[in-house]
Amino acid sequence: MNKIYPSAAAALQGIVRDGQLLAVGGFGLCGIPEALIAALRDSGAKDLTVISNNAGVDGFGLGQLLQTRQIRKMISSYVGENKEFERQYLAGELELEFTPQGTLAERLRAGGAGIPAFFTRTGVGTLVAEGKETREFDGHTYVMERALVPDVSLSKAWKADRAGNLVYRRTARNFNPAAAMAGRISVVEVEEIVETGTLDPDAVHLPGIYVHRLVLNATPEKRIEKRTVREKTAA
Repeated sequence: MNKIYPSAAAALQGIVRDGQLLAVGGFGLCGIPEALIAALRDSGAKDLTVISNNAGVDGFGLGQLLQTRQIRKMISSYVGENKEFERQYLAGELELEFTPQGTLAERLRAGGAGIPAFFTRTGVGTLVAEGKETREFDGHTYVMERALVPDVSLSKAWKADRAGNLVYRRTARNFNPAAAMAGRISVVEVEEIVETGTLDPDAVHLPGIYVHRLVLNATPEKRIEKRTVREKTAA
């Protein structure tokens, strides 16, 4: 089975539709699937519910899909760096389901592992727990969280072999393995593709069984959210 597609647009062809639930890997702008997000924007798919730790920044990452009004709802942990997100949410144009960061990661991981729900103490007694089942275990109250199983997941890895076995690079791993695991169809953008058998099995972070489609983006922009520098002072 050939998992390698010639472009991000080709990798999304036939699998992205209006009204879908999607998961997008990354943390801030670190480790985001830049080419796949741009291809999703260009696909014109709308009324999307997107699971992602945050919503990019204005004009980049998922911020591009907010500008084109393709996202109907976000399931996120942090959205504080996007003015267009703020504007749409406060105007009632965008739905938001806040999820604590660790809970969001576990909801995706559970979805990939086939676990339908789990109990956690995080969020008990807050808005996060409203309308959700709670139970007591060992004298503590826990809230039940449902797993997330997106129709399509878009994620980023550093390197892959032709079978889809993935290697991540440092902090760019973040939400990417969980997003890739959870998707019914998992599309992964990588910076390098090597022959199957080249990777040391001990170096593989996510096995290829979770990966359905691969696309090469050898020169991603890797934009920094807030580049802060100071003038060089004399010694």
